[in-house]
Amino acid sequence: MAMNPIDGLISNWPLVRQIRERKDGTGIESMSQKTREMHARIDDAKVARSICPYCGVGCGQLVYHKNGKLISIEGDSESPISQGNLCPKGAASYQLLTHPGRETKIKYRAPRAKGWTEISLDRAMDLIADRVWDSRRRTFMREKNGSVVNHTEGIAHLGGATLDNEENYLIKKLFAGGLGMVCISNQARI
Repeated sequence: MAMNPIDGLISNWPLVRQIRERKDGTGIESMSQKTREMHARIDDAKVARSICPYCGVGCGQLVYHKNGKLISIEGDSESPISQGNLCPKGAASYQLLTHPGRETKIKYRAPRAKGWTEISLDRAMDLIADRVWDSRRRTFMREKNGSVVNHTEGIAHLGGATLDNEENYLIKKLFAGGLGMVCISNQARI
């Protein structure tokens, strides 16, 4: 005798299965076929551990990627700092990186220009280096109040809180020792 299509539909309904099998509905019996076929978007994705790029706390993040594409960013439960939690800004890191309105090209607006133009990274770095060196040249003081100071107060540096000790050490050496800057800080202190 052929089964009525409605009987087959009803027998596949999770509630009916739970009643017939006398199950409590907390296992696979509570799932429909569609639910059993669903998978998390991070299944078989690779994961990289990272640090949140925002404030100075240094919360751990798990960055999931598959086939060269960013899939998700979540809190790292193994981080001793954040224990898997992220603030709203850290939790929005994925959108920061994938939003279609995100600028991904370097923009430059020349003095007195009304619009922005795209420039290469090499050109942008050259412009920055030229301006830093020119500012240092114009503001460098060899003496102040009769004392040798050999520094500039015309340039400042505010470091990112996600830099490690080695990077901060090199920044301090370059900017203080190399360029003579005295206005050096890090957002982790603020």
